[in-house]
Amino acid sequence: MTTTPPDVLRCAYAELVVTDLAASRAFYVDVLGLVVTHEDAEALYLRAFEEYLHHSLVLRKGSTPALAVLAYRVRSPLDLDLAETYYRELGVRVDRRPAGATRGIGEAVRVVDPLGFPVEFFHEAEHVERFTQRYDVHGAGALSRLDHFNLDTPDVPAARKYYEGLGFRVSEDIQDDEGTVYAAWMFRKPTVHDVALTGGDGPRLHHIAFASHERHQILHICDHLGALRKPGMIERGPGRHGVSNAFYLYLRDPDGHRVEIYTHDYYTGDPDNPVITWDVHDNQRRDWWGNPVVPSWYTDASVVLDLDGVVRPVVARAEPREADVTIGADGFSFSTGETEFKLGEQV
Repeated sequence: MTTTPPDVLRCAYAELVVTDLAASRAFYVDVLGLVVTHEDAEALYLRAFEEYLHHSLVLRKGSTPALAVLAYRVRSPLDLDLAETYYRELGVRVDRRPAGATRGIGEAVRVVDPLGFPVEFFHEAEHVERFTQRYDVHGAGALSRLDHFNLDTPDVPAARKYYEGLGFRVSEDIQDDEGTVYAAWMFRKPTVHDVALTGGDGPRLHHIAFASHERHQILHICDHLGALRKPGMIERGPGRHGVSNAFYLYLRDPDGHRVEIYTHDYYTGDPDNPVITWDVHDNQRRDWWGNPVVPSWYTDASVVLDLDGVVRPVVARAEPREADVTIGADGFSFSTGETEFKLGEQV
């Protein structure tokens, strides 16, 4: 590449297609506690309590549950010109969008990136009230901000190289002794990740994640769903990740989109922040307490749309899948081989 890439600040918002706005509102607002910035018959625009941009999640009514777009904020309006030139040089479709094409968002550039995902870059956005100290409206499960995206992609090294070209850095990854890479966590803001790349059939959206401040807020969400007699929405956890060290909970929304609630990872902002490599057979990589991973967490993900709203074809992963090399007789992912683990390898 001869063109300078746009200066990405962080993951900023996602737009999901949902089939029932009322059911989605009950989940994202009534259970998770997200704030409604705007709603109409076609869409919900939501944000978490610390966020002052118009939204971090759009739920748009449609016939097929899918990811419509992932959005990254860039440092300045000039980065939109860089994004347009950069992606045209990559040879992918590029659309320049006027301010207001998405409610609350300024001028933007949308592309289908080389991995097959619909991605938007924007700088300007409408400011709204930040609810950081609006404790009168905080629920016990209050979410603070959007934290990251997790993407299923067949070729993790190729995806890593693409994101490194955008200035992202790796915080952690999962490999085996033969050098097969199963996943990588990459960041622009100084946390463990803005985007995780998971080796699997793709392009598909594995999950979006919101951060909370405290573990007890995650537990409250579990209690809330239990009281509603909807424990089936809890897919995995609560627990603590090995990768990232974060306390986590995975939920499935009414359309099956996966949402993670996540807290207490670590700072990665120094330029010599070391990469931590985990062995795929280390049973603490996905859950620090060694709990097995439910099969659906590896197999299920949301399809993605192109810029015309058409579902993109899914390409199968050619290399071994993480679940395939660690699956147990009970169907859960748990390695029982002789290999222990390698934690803290610094690249």
